[in-house]
Order: sequence, then structure tokens, then C-alpha cells
Amino acid sequence: MKPSRLFLVSASLMLAVVAASEETQETKAAASAASEAPPTVASVVDRQVTSIEKLVVEAADAMPADKYDFSPESLRIPGSDYMGVRSFAQQVRHIAASNYAIWVPLTGDKVPDNYKGGNGPDDLKTKEQILRFLKDSYALGHRAAASLTTENILQAPEGSKSVRLHRATFGVAHAYDHYGQMVEYLRMNGIVPPASRGN
Repeated sequence: MKPSRLFLVSASLMLAVVAASEETQETKAAASAASEAPPTVASVVDRQVTSIEKLVVEAADAMPADKYDFSPESLRIPGSDYMGVRSFAQQVRHIAASNYAIWVPLTGDKVPDNYKGGNGPDDLKTKEQILRFLKDSYALGHRAAASLTTENILQAPEGSKSVRLHRATFGVAHAYDHYGQMVEYLRMNGIVPPASRGN
């Protein structure tokens, strides 16, 4: 091959590599800009729902099925006052039932009658059934977050005295309270909560 042709081929290849590199960088920059869309009320609240959902679902999954009926009352700790406290299963069902009660006014869904009450449906007995109820309640939470706009966050949904933003974030705050109790129940059974485990 003549030196001039070799030079032209080499130069063409170099230009193609540079062009491909620039296209890749432009594609990456465009993808990055799309993923860094400005936050919205809905996206901020949805991140909060996601955070508590991860903690609660992982803790609920960490408790063995045969310990779902555990309550600190059974430990009979001298000087303690655990009489009548919720079992682990009831804690999880309570979070899920409360999620429905708090978030349904934001989505317009109807709460099934057996979901009402502090501990949710009594017929949910197995770990799998209770976990499904919990996960479904968080799917509702994501829909509730998605319903928020800057125009409606300070409006009360029909039949509610609380504004939409309060209802959306109260569901998150309420679950953190009960997550703390779930953590204690796990620890009382010698289980390190997933969020506390080293990576």
C-alpha cells in the first residue's frame, strides 16, 4: 500500500473513532440530563415512600415465618409492660392497613371493608399473605405520591380534613414508628435487621 493511501486510511479510521467517541459522550450526556430531571413534589414524596418501603419490607422478610406470632409479652421480662402489644405479624399488617387508610383518599381507590381497623384483615395468617398485603399497600403509596402536583398539594381530598401533602408524608412517618418496633422484635429474636447489616 502506498504511504499516501495508508495515511488516508489511518486518518479516516482516526476520524471515525473520534466521531464515535463524541457520539457516545453526547448520548451519555443526554441520558444523564434526562435522569437528572428537576425534582417534583411527586418525585420527592415517592423517594420517601421508596425509602420506608425498603426498610419495612426487608425487615418483614427477615423475620422467619415461625416467628411472625412473636410478641415481647412472651419473654416475660421482669418489670416490663408488654401485656397486649401487637405481635410481629400485627405490626406488619397494621402498617399496611394504615397505608391504605392514609393513602386511599389521594388515589380514589376504595378500601375493602376487611382492611379497616388497626390490624388489617384477620384472615391474613401466613408470612407470604402478610408480605403481599404490605407490598400492595406500598404500590398504593407510589400511586398516591404520583397524584401530587404543586397545584393540589394543599387541597384536602374529598372527605378528609388533611391536605394531600400531609396525608402523603404522614403515611411515611407513621411507618417509621412501627419499623422501629419491628427492629426491636427482630433483635429480641437474635436477628440483625437488614438495614443494620454490614455490606
